[in-house]
Amino acid sequence: MLQYVIAAVAAVGVVALAATLFRLTKKGSDDNDAGGPSAGHAGAMLSALFLLVFAIAIIVPWTTADSASQNTHTESQAAVEAYWSASGLPGTAPDVVRAGLRDYITFVVRDEWPAMERGSMDPVGTERLDALRARVAALQVTDDQKEAKTAVLDHLAAIASARSQRTADAAATPPDGLLALTILTGLLVVLFPFLAGARPTGLAVLPLLAMAAMLGFGIYLTWDISHAFDGPLAVGPEAYKGALQEFARIAGGV
Repeated sequence: MLQYVIAAVAAVGVVALAATLFRLTKKGSDDNDAGGPSAGHAGAMLSALFLLVFAIAIIVPWTTADSASQNTHTESQAAVEAYWSASGLPGTAPDVVRAGLRDYITFVVRDEWPAMERGSMDPVGTERLDALRARVAALQVTDDQKEAKTAVLDHLAAIASARSQRTADAAATPPDGLLALTILTGLLVVLFPFLAGARPTGLAVLPLLAMAAMLGFGIYLTWDISHAFDGPLAVGPEAYKGALQEFARIAGGV
């Protein structure tokens, strides 16, 4: 944060130094007009800066939410594939593995998703998945059953990998200071006519009010969508609910 403050102060210093030098050398002419070149240039740059920051504040959460949504489908599909592959395991192992997968997916939907909406994960889910992987790894199988065991372990590894990504997505937030910069530039854009010396009256105030309302809505939106599993863009557990339905279908048909 200190580096940002120093950079801002340095930039202000450059403007102050330039203004002083031009005044001392009597270069240029005074510009006190609210619609003059100084105000026009500053206004255009402030608008461009706000649009840049606002675009980043929208795109980053949108991209994170899209990636998180795809990852939930990857994890749920890996669970379904593991459920299918478990049929080739020996003895009662298929029932044990399938019960473990059902318990894990049910836990994600029922217990873990509310925690993810708050930006965290429940460690119990990792413990259950690790226990299931350890149980499958410890199975004694024949040569004919090795392929099924390997397939189940591969799918469980894919679930674990997707879970790790889901953990990162749940904790992901826009870059530090981005929301504050969005608010600051938005305020400057709204207040700029007054800072430039203009005093809009009558109907001239209406466009400023409309712009302020839209900017306020946009800035609130950037905050509201900052978490992948909460807000308007929230990723839901639909993929996992679909996996549970697939489990039921497989169990009924196999």
